[in-house]
Order: sequence, then C-alpha cells, then structure tokens
Amino acid sequence: MLRLLNIEFHKLKYSRSAKILTLTYFILITFIALFASIEFNFGNIQFRVADQGIFNFPYIWHFNSYIAAMLKLFLAIVIVSMMSNEYSNRTLKQNLIDGLSKKEFVLSKFLTVLVFSLVSTLFLFIVSLILGLSFSDFTEFSIVFSDLEYLLGYFVKLTAFFAFCMFLGILVKRSAFALGFLFIWWIIESITYGVLKWKVFKGSETADQIARFFPLESMANIIKEPFSRLNAFQAAANQLGSEFEKDYGIHWYQLLIVIAWTFIFVYFSYRLLKKRDL
Repeated sequence: MLRLLNIEFHKLKYSRSAKILTLTYFILITFIALFASIEFNFGNIQFRVADQGIFNFPYIWHFNSYIAAMLKLFLAIVIVSMMSNEYSNRTLKQNLIDGLSKKEFVLSKFLTVLVFSLVSTLFLFIVSLILGLSFSDFTEFSIVFSDLEYLLGYFVKLTAFFAFCMFLGILVKRSAFALGFLFIWWIIESITYGVLKWKVFKGSETADQIARFFPLESMANIIKEPFSRLNAFQAAANQLGSEFEKDYGIHWYQLLIVIAWTFIFVYFSYRLLKKRDL
C-alpha cells in the first residue's frame, strides 16, 4: 500500500494546481477561526460571531463539520484532475507497462482518497478543538469530546464524495466534463425527488424515504444543517408560538448507505477501467 501511495503522491508533488487547491481548502477551514474573531459594529451595538455560541462544545463539532463539508469541492477538483491527468499525460498506460495492474491502479487512487479524507478530518479536529478551547463556555472533558460522531460522518461523507469524483474522472476522462457531470447528476437527483414528492407520492413521506438512497442526497443527509440548533433560532421559534423539532443525529444506517455507495463507485471504477481499451 505504501508503494501505491508513494506513486500517487509523487505525481501530485509535481502538480501545481493540486497543491494550490489543497492549500486553499485547508486555508479556508482555518478562516473559520478568523471569522469567529471578527467583531461587527452597528452603531452602539457590537456583535461577534464567537459570542453567539457556535463554538461551544459539543455544538462546534456539528457546526464546523457542516461548514467544512461545503468546501469539499476544492479537493474534489484535485481528485478529478488526478484522474484526467492520467489520460492526458499518458501516465496510466506507462504505469500499466511498468507492471502496475489495473486493480492496483484503482486501489492507489482510492488510498489517496482515504488519505485526503483522513488528513482533512484530523485537520478539522485540531482547528475545532483550538476554537472550542478558546471560545467555548464548556470545557469539561466529557462535554469537549462528546458528539465526535460528526467527525466520523464528515470522514465518511468526504470519502464517498471523492470516490464518486474518482469514478467520474475515469468515466469521462476530462476534469471539466467530470465536474459538469457531477452538477448534472445533482440536478437529476433534484428533479427526480421533485417528481416523486409532488407527483408520484404526493402527500406522503415515501419520496423522502426513496431519496435518502440517492448518492448525493445520502451524503448530504449525514450531517444536517446546524443553524436551527442555535438558541437564538429556538427562541425565535418559541416566540412565534411554534415548536421546532429536528433529528440532528448521525445514524448508523445513514453511514451504511454512504459506505455502500463508496464501494459501488470503487468497484465500477475498476470494472470500467478493466474493460476499457487503453
């Protein structure tokens, strides 16, 4: 495995765009801390984001995981470009000539995906821990390290998304077309859900039950939006006389669906490469 990873990171080492996009991704995650320290002045009113409780433990694990997951497109571009460059630079054919099997080639790409996801998760953990210890009102050990399942959800979500990008990179061969296909797939899922929700199963929850098995939708469902958990939102809802209840937890079946899609993407990446005449 180390041999396969060395091959992949040797290629990325000489890719300027990959280094820039990866660095941008981690810088943007760090900017969460910068955003927290900004103080807004509205006349005599001073407002600082960190004082609103978004960096309190354990809420910070949910909030930061959700925000960081929105930035995953930067690393997705790296994954897609990594695949397209194999065709444009003919390194794929050279690797196979040098004795690398197609199975090992796909495995090397997936191992790279796992490393990207793992490093991103560890980086998010460190940034969130520092932010929480700096701004949280709760620093008890049991509170600080509760709700860490959001980091697990973040890791699984990133791995599946990058595996999907890897598959698209092999399928389409061109990074721009692969990213365009990703956007088209999102539109297809949205239209399909709309048809099921408002036409086929109108007035029932069947459409939602079906949609949770869609690739992108299943990934999105792992980490739900955290904003409605804020006390300010809950207080506003109570003042309006409405009760707001939502399940924010990460469930095993959600993770299982996404993990299944990850294996499907990797498997079809291999099958596609195996049948393709290079």
